[in-house]
Amino acid sequence: MPRPTNRIFVAVDTPDLGRAAGLAGSLGGLVGGLKLGKEFFTANGPQGVRAVVAKAALPLFRDLKFHDIPNTVAAAVRAALPLKPFMLNVHAAGGAAMMQGAAAAAAEAGADRPLVLGVTVLTSLADDDLAAIGVAGKTTDQVVRLARLARDCGLDGVVCSAREIVALRHACGPDFKLVVPGIRPSWAAADDQRRIVTPKEALDLGADYLVIGRPITGADDPAAAARRIAGEIAGA
Repeated sequence: MPRPTNRIFVAVDTPDLGRAAGLAGSLGGLVGGLKLGKEFFTANGPQGVRAVVAKAALPLFRDLKFHDIPNTVAAAVRAALPLKPFMLNVHAAGGAAMMQGAAAAAAEAGADRPLVLGVTVLTSLADDDLAAIGVAGKTTDQVVRLARLARDCGLDGVVCSAREIVALRHACGPDFKLVVPGIRPSWAAADDQRRIVTPKEALDLGADYLVIGRPITGADDPAAAARRIAGEIAGA
């Protein structure tokens, strides 16, 4: 089990390379890794990712949520391997063949193989949102359904809300990695996230890794915010 602060991946969601590099540099030693997603990657590409990761020498969660035909997703995962991400993700709703292709492509990296995660239901969505796009039933039921499929396709874990951790542990076992966004300390605003919990609550429930963005990156002093969260986690 990693030490508590190593379980925090900071979501650096900005198109500004200088700001991203500055945040990365200020957070070295305070968190376990960086999550770089579509906003940053679209603006700065692989060279920008390399620059930010080098600034802090932290593990990378490459959050691009691949969702396409199986051959295209496998090729995209293969193209991501030279950046040596610690983990990357695909949409579990892409289906079995797509996830199997992603897992096989990641395995080509051998010892440097990244964890491949399935995205189940975005933490900005709730039951009424799923109903609007034609998914019947409760959010947790859909999350568990997709997580089981991801596990059976060879994925290492899923991205999920902390509110689904207990159900997912029961369905997928103790070794299935659960990476949890939508984390908000009690002193931070909820913003556009709907299925949220505090860092302590998420770890108490059994999360493996926490993704925390705006409570750190939007703070006047991101390093101080990271220290405050790390202190709360250590106290937990």
